[in-house]
Amino acid sequence: MERATIRELSEAVIGELERLGYASATIKLYQRLYKKLLQYADERRINHHSLDVCRRWLRDFFGIDPTLVVMSNDNTYRRSSYLPIRVCQCLTEWQLHGCLPLKKQGKLAALELPRQFEEAYDSYVALCCEAGYSKRGTYTRLNRIKRMLLFFDQNGVSSLKDITAGRISEFFRSQIELDSRTVAAMLTSSRVFFRHLYRKGFTQEDLSEKLPVVKANRKFRLPRIWKQEDVLTVLNSIDRGNPVGKRDYAIMMLITRYGLRSADVKSLKLSDLRWSENLIEIVQSKTRKLLRLPLLRDVGWAVIDYLKNGRPPSEYPEVFLTCTVPIRPFGQNSCALNAILAKRVRQAGIRIPSEVPKGMHSLRHTLASMMLANDVELPVISSVLGHVTSEATSVYLHTDIARLRECVLDPEEVWPNENT
Repeated sequence: MERATIRELSEAVIGELERLGYASATIKLYQRLYKKLLQYADERRINHHSLDVCRRWLRDFFGIDPTLVVMSNDNTYRRSSYLPIRVCQCLTEWQLHGCLPLKKQGKLAALELPRQFEEAYDSYVALCCEAGYSKRGTYTRLNRIKRMLLFFDQNGVSSLKDITAGRISEFFRSQIELDSRTVAAMLTSSRVFFRHLYRKGFTQEDLSEKLPVVKANRKFRLPRIWKQEDVLTVLNSIDRGNPVGKRDYAIMMLITRYGLRSADVKSLKLSDLRWSENLIEIVQSKTRKLLRLPLLRDVGWAVIDYLKNGRPPSEYPEVFLTCTVPIRPFGQNSCALNAILAKRVRQAGIRIPSEVPKGMHSLRHTLASMMLANDVELPVISSVLGHVTSEATSVYLHTDIARLRECVLDPEEVWPNENT
């Protein structure tokens, strides 16, 4: 089958933007950029789309290197640089998959996997699928492996046979500033990856045996929580007179009242709301365990208000959808809910201490600590949070400062005065 030309692909992308309901001003920007790309290609007698053509156009016409990763405070690229990159991404995605890419890609996702590692990486992807890992679990495992393979490529490793214990050690030294739990997770993923390569014959040596064992410090990591009044201030400051406010309020109510994980809120289906039974019933993305929660009155009305007056008309089964085109559910690997919380904190005008996490997951920690302070038993907290065992919940015992003070020993009782 003959490949589509740049003109045919660009026309298809414009047609899809129109179908999805993009604003006419946005579509005109895309058309203007595609016109410039076509002119560039025509001058060089290029008819068919390729990544190389787009990269040369971005470099020659705009001075943009789409593979360059910059820090958030780096002014190398302005915000206007993003759209030319996206119009190229749209051509590529339409050519490969007949759909448009998400509006933004993560820095790691934007980097291509080195070709010398593709076969081994694809084999590991198949292993993750066969193992039945959740989508989120597979995503994080693959990201860890991709980061390591990119490091190898950047440091002159041209094949799997060139990977040595020394190279692996160099990679983990470059990650040493990360949290111990993160490093331990990366070591686990790498160990499984290298053991798989050895069993499949990609390597002659089992490199998993070269990896050190690092224990993550889980027992004494004190959860850092929000003040209850700050949570209430954020909730009360949300303007529920518009669809976005109705959606964000309902999302935050589900997390602050139930402690649901962000992934479970994003994947919540309309069928999970058992109105006749006054229940929310979900299969948790992390544990694969069924979680049944009573539908609290304030949460129920917040969700009803969003469904009746805020949710865009859609055939998607997910409860919560984006409010900008293309209308769709939140990506499971996106940080959209954290962005919502950050926006609402700014609008509320409160200041969260720098040592306190600002993501949605921190609200889950806060709920657990509040329940403990109100004398809710640990097994009950575990069931609400969806923990498999109470051991995972026991870390919140360390946050009950009032009860910890009751456990303080009198030094004179421990080390009595020898003179008495």
